[in-house]
Amino acid sequence: MNNRLFRDIAVLIARTVLGVIFIAHGWQMYAGMGVETMISNFGQAGIPLPALAVWFALIVQIIGGAMLIAGLAVQVLGILLCLNMLGAVWFVHLENGLLVSDDGYEFVLTLAVLSLLLSAIGAGAFSLDRFIVPRLTALRPSAERVPG
Repeated sequence: MNNRLFRDIAVLIARTVLGVIFIAHGWQMYAGMGVETMISNFGQAGIPLPALAVWFALIVQIIGGAMLIAGLAVQVLGILLCLNMLGAVWFVHLENGLLVSDDGYEFVLTLAVLSLLLSAIGAGAFSLDRFIVPRLTALRPSAERVPG
C-alpha cells in the first residue's frame, strides 16, 4: 500500500471514529440530560452565556460530528470542535486533574488534539471536501491587477 493511500484511509478512520464519538456525546447531552439541565450545568460550571454555549456545543458536536464523518468542512470543524473541547477542559475537567477515572481531562484533551490534527491535515481523499474545495477554489476571482 502506498503512503498516500495509507494516509487517506487513516484519516477516514480517524474522522469516522471521532465523528461518532462527538455525535454520541452531543446526543447524550441533548436527549439524555436535556437542554435545560445542560444550561443549568453550564451555568454552575461558570461557563459564560450558558444557553448559547449549550447550543454551540450541541450543534458543533451532533451536526459537526456528522459533517466530520462525511468529510465536509473538516478544517473549520476541527478548530470548532477543538475549541469546544478546550472549553470543557477549562471549565469542567481541569480542576479534577489528568485522569479520566477522576473526571479529569485526559479524554477531552485527546479529543481536542485529534480535532486540531484533522484540521491541520485536512479531510483526505475519501471526503466531500475533496470534491467541493477544488470547485470553490476555481470560483475564486483571480488576483489580476484591476485597472484604475
